[in-house]
Parts: sequence; C-alpha cells; structure tokens
Amino acid sequence: MRARRKPQGEPPSAYQQALGLLVRRERSRAELGRKLKQRGVDGEDAATALDTLARQDFQNDERFAGALARTRAAAGYGPVRIRAELGTHGLDRATIAAALDTCEVDWDALATDAARRRFGDRLADPATRRKAVDLLLRRGFDTRCAAGAVRRAAAGDGATDGAGD
Repeated sequence: MRARRKPQGEPPSAYQQALGLLVRRERSRAELGRKLKQRGVDGEDAATALDTLARQDFQNDERFAGALARTRAAAGYGPVRIRAELGTHGLDRATIAAALDTCEVDWDALATDAARRRFGDRLADPATRRKAVDLLLRRGFDTRCAAGAVRRAAAGDGATDGAGD
C-alpha cells in the first residue's frame, strides 16, 4: 500500500509554530524569535505571536531562566557558567540574577562534593589539587569557591566557609 499524502493546506501561523516549539520545552523570547526567523516568519508576525504567548503565560523568560538555572545547578554547574549560558539566551541581567537566586543552592557545598566525587582521596597530591581546581573552574565556579572546595575536600571537611558566589 502506498502512503497517502496529506493535503497541502495553509502553512502554520507564527503563533502555531512558536507554540509548537514551546510544547517541546521552555524557551526564551529571544530564542523563539530566532527560531521563527529561521523558519522564514516575518518579524512583525513573530513579535505579535510572541506578545500573545507572553500574555497567555505560555512563554515566560523568568520561568525559563529559573528552570534552566535549577537544571544546570542540579547537574553540578557553578553560577559563573549558568550566568553565561543564560546570557546566550538573550536574557537581561536582572532576570539572570533572579534565576540564580531561585536556585537556592549552596555553591560551596556543590563544588566540594564535585571535587570529592571526582578525585576522592587523591587530593593530597598538589598536582591533583590543581586539576581539581581547574575542573571546578571549567564547571563554572569562581576561583575562591573552587580553591576552598578543593581545600575542604582534601581535608575531608564538609563545612563551607562562605567564600562562594
């Protein structure tokens, strides 16, 4: 049997396309705008669709930023990296700061746990401690937090000294 072709109707509107993208996952307004532009949607139609979605609360930059920040923090990333990633989504500084505040993460404890899990009892070696600090810096922790976390992990101390972000 041959597959039947669907009749060609009207192409989906900018609103329908944006809603289809939001069904899959949360997205920022800027990201949705870029996606619609890639699909050939006129700028004015895209803006109207995005305004409608925001008014209906289907698209909300604050909700998107908070969800992304919590997901990345749960994956073990630090505030520097999360802030940078949120910035790539076209979010303003206030929205990014609010998203990081909603994480309610103890960055020092998170960094200490990451160093302890990855390097364990090998942290007595200075070269391994440098590698641990480098790992934490790549994961998005600031220098003070990374160094403190490695120091605590090497000492076997779970307490934090409040030196994080």
